[in-house]
Amino acid sequence: MQNKDSRTTLLLGEKGIHNLKNAHILVAGCGAVGGFALEALARAGVGYLTIVDFDSFDETNLNRQLFATTKTLGQSKTSAVKERLLSINPELKITEKNLKISAQTMAEIFDTKYDYAIDAIDSVNAKSLLIEEILKQNIPFISAMGAALKTDLSKIKIASFHKTIECPLAAFVRKKLRQRGVSLKFPVVFSSECVSDKKALAPEKDDETNRRAMGSLVTVTGIFGLMCAHEAILFLSQKE
Repeated sequence: MQNKDSRTTLLLGEKGIHNLKNAHILVAGCGAVGGFALEALARAGVGYLTIVDFDSFDETNLNRQLFATTKTLGQSKTSAVKERLLSINPELKITEKNLKISAQTMAEIFDTKYDYAIDAIDSVNAKSLLIEEILKQNIPFISAMGAALKTDLSKIKIASFHKTIECPLAAFVRKKLRQRGVSLKFPVVFSSECVSDKKALAPEKDDETNRRAMGSLVTVTGIFGLMCAHEAILFLSQKE
């Protein structure tokens, strides 16, 4: 009998879909990269998701964030994401954690056991803390590096973090992790494209974030997110 999992089962087998239905995945970041990862996981039949994000959708998100629509503007990202994912798969069990990632919130984020984690945040400090904790708890995971300012899809790849090049975000995170004595050997999605066009940067820093906005395309951020989800799906479905 045909159902929503039929095509996935044909490819991954009964064991694979069983593994996905019983898997619990942590996804940190519900924006440009995390949004595509989350939708892919929901459609693939993952049974349990914990989603972490403190932000709400605004108009600048419409160009690249899957769950940003004119109807979700102003809504918290976790609640809007939960509503959409449940409309795709009502059996999905979702835990929302509407909070910032920090040393103070780490215990709340990791209050349960995860089978896999996807890091899709772009704050250097929060990203470094998250990666350190994931490694400490020995959770299989993948981390997304910087997708902004990139346009060459052929340069997007998966590699060990210590082998990343031409990625400012990776360079900053690498420095933080080295200072804390954290291993640099874990999988990441990154782009090796060399970016030198400063025109893609906003002229002034944002008052709230103290960072300059960077140009980005949904085609690039979407691929980053889908590649993260793909790694999670293959790892979990093939797990003994």
